[in-house]
Amino acid sequence: MHAAKSTVLRDIVLVGGGHSHVVVLRRFAMQPLPGVRLTVICTDTHTPYSGMLPGYIAGHYAYDEVHIDLRRLAAFAGARYFREQVVGLDREQRRLLCAQRPPVAYDRLSINIGSMPAVSQVEGAAEHAIAVKPIRRFNERWLALLERVRRHHGATTIAVVGAGAGGVELILAMQYRLRHELQLLGRKPDELRFHLFSAEREILPTHNARVRRAFEQVLVKRAVVIHRNAKVSAVASGQLCTAGGETLAADEIVWVTQAGGADWLRDTGLALDDSGFVQVRDSLQTVSDPLIFAAGDCAAMVEWPLEKAGVFAVRQGRPLADNLRRSVLEQPLRPYRPQARWLALISTGDRYAIASRGALHAAGAWVWRWKDWIDRRFMARFNELPAKDMAIDKPPRGGSAVPLDQAESAQAISAIAMRCGGCGAKVGATVLSRALAAVQPIERDDVLIGLRAPDDAAVVRVPAGKAMVHSVDFFRAFIDDPWQFGRIAANHALGDIFAMGAEAQSATAIATVPPGLESKLEETLFQMMSGAVEVLNEAGCALVGGHSGEGSELALGFAINGLIDEGLAGVMCKGGMRPGDQLILGKPIGTGTLFAAHARLRARGRWIDDALASMEQSNRLAASCLRRFGATACTDLTGFGLLGHLVEMTRASGVDAEIDLAALPVLEGAAETSAAGILSSLQPANVRLRRALRDPEQARSHPNYALLFDPQTAGGLLASVPAEKATACIAALRSLGYARAVCIGRVLAAADELAPIRLKS
Repeated sequence: MHAAKSTVLRDIVLVGGGHSHVVVLRRFAMQPLPGVRLTVICTDTHTPYSGMLPGYIAGHYAYDEVHIDLRRLAAFAGARYFREQVVGLDREQRRLLCAQRPPVAYDRLSINIGSMPAVSQVEGAAEHAIAVKPIRRFNERWLALLERVRRHHGATTIAVVGAGAGGVELILAMQYRLRHELQLLGRKPDELRFHLFSAEREILPTHNARVRRAFEQVLVKRAVVIHRNAKVSAVASGQLCTAGGETLAADEIVWVTQAGGADWLRDTGLALDDSGFVQVRDSLQTVSDPLIFAAGDCAAMVEWPLEKAGVFAVRQGRPLADNLRRSVLEQPLRPYRPQARWLALISTGDRYAIASRGALHAAGAWVWRWKDWIDRRFMARFNELPAKDMAIDKPPRGGSAVPLDQAESAQAISAIAMRCGGCGAKVGATVLSRALAAVQPIERDDVLIGLRAPDDAAVVRVPAGKAMVHSVDFFRAFIDDPWQFGRIAANHALGDIFAMGAEAQSATAIATVPPGLESKLEETLFQMMSGAVEVLNEAGCALVGGHSGEGSELALGFAINGLIDEGLAGVMCKGGMRPGDQLILGKPIGTGTLFAAHARLRARGRWIDDALASMEQSNRLAASCLRRFGATACTDLTGFGLLGHLVEMTRASGVDAEIDLAALPVLEGAAETSAAGILSSLQPANVRLRRALRDPEQARSHPNYALLFDPQTAGGLLASVPAEKATACIAALRSLGYARAVCIGRVLAAADELAPIRLKS
């Protein structure tokens, strides 16, 4: 995360990562609007391109070829990315309600979340059918089906409900791929049986007769049974029934019909059509609320009823971006006029496709190559991004300014002007009190004076027989989500307390936020401290006070007080390692190189998702588990990296150690980014510790070697455990959720060599 280049005056929030919104992100990346901040909220970091999904199912494309990396695209656009599920909308307060995090404020809102197969309208469909959307869940079921077919010997029957272009294209892609898989295994492809159910007399009802006949011929040739006038009325386990009384036993039922709007839209107060889609004007502004826009399949244009087709979502991207910009600038909106006819290129599973546009029809392998060229060119716009400094750091075009009222203008001028340093650049008391009003730290009996009745300092009682453990950590934000950053900052600060075997008691915070409008400062503080307090509360640690100030970058730290038995029984110091102990690491490494790559747009979004999930995992349960299994020494991995912290332990213990490079648990993508030379700025300082390695030359070619020096944020616990208890300890750690916990080496008796660490590769 970089320092803001302009004061944030307005927030545009994009809900969903659909085709329209990826176009909006790219257009804002190419032409940013000073004072306007974009935020994307989406459950899936990798958003699929519907035009290439059948090709992926058929095996013609890899996963990354058909998905847009939304986190990476958001970073390219200078937008914040929140991986979250929206569940509601408070239009009066202009806040989005989320499943896992506090509400998110907006000034303008755009919804592009696609449609959902209305499986709830058919008895049993939600429980026993695979809905093609959301595509992430469908992909999980599809991969599971692939594996089942590979392992299952005998007939497999697959039914697809819905005979529009999506259903026809999907069944042919599935058939092509599954038959190919059986052929590779030396089995008979005819073990597979496919059935297509159409509620109407015709398949592909929105396409011309020649296109329909062409696909009917393909389906008959491929032995796909077409069920016409066969509206499915009920689904049970392994069976579906039609309104006409027909039943079919099926091993898998895929649902590609009866699309509707997301359930949460019904409670927003926005005008919806009969299918639950948001009604919008030709400007893509909702008919109910001028601050809210919608596009793609989730929108229903009042003046221009449209088929649910990806081509319209893509075409709506540019006018949506322009009208969001014009709305913030309080300029007249411009109408979007959809085309009356559009080109559809529908594949037949193999590398063959049929073109349909109005009354026109064409078919052949050349059509598939044409479609492939169009699709790849489209995807390249969003996945083959220029270097970040070329995209985001260039000056914005245009001189329009965001209109502000009198109070906002004064605040904006103050934010831009030189800040007073004599007051410590403190955040205003009103802003701070409002931001913290909705944050609820836990209360402890041993906190005598804290946030409940604030004073000049907190007063905390030390229980009889207990000693105090103190630690402090502070660092700037490396992600653009203040809530998630708050969670990681608190987790990182608590790590030292847990590593000592102590119980966290109280915390004081120090926060820095970029100057700006009071409402934006308040929102940032609220989000960040909400995330932090959630983690502190889970640890039983009471937030008792702190200090906030303005600075160029968002930053957060905590001074943590902990409690431990006064006799120091159970304390896990660095100096207790004994020869013969096994070295156990609780979480994977690689956060330093991954976030260095993320800053350069060189990391895949799912790599960052996994790294963030690891950083958010508390070490509290791991510390308790390690104590239970008699850990002799412990530390948490942070900025000095694995090698640096291990050297501290060996020096304090008077022993040597051996690391098995092949055994190191590594975050996905970390080996690739470090091999590419993308390293944390702290790595060079850590590399100086290579003198602690005994004969490292042979190990330097190992892909995990560079990760020995990789600085960690909120890393796992590194502990030495008696050898006879190590296996049981690792099993216990994994049962507690530390899935990557593993033995990475052993403790050795001190040798004559000066270098204490031996590498095994």
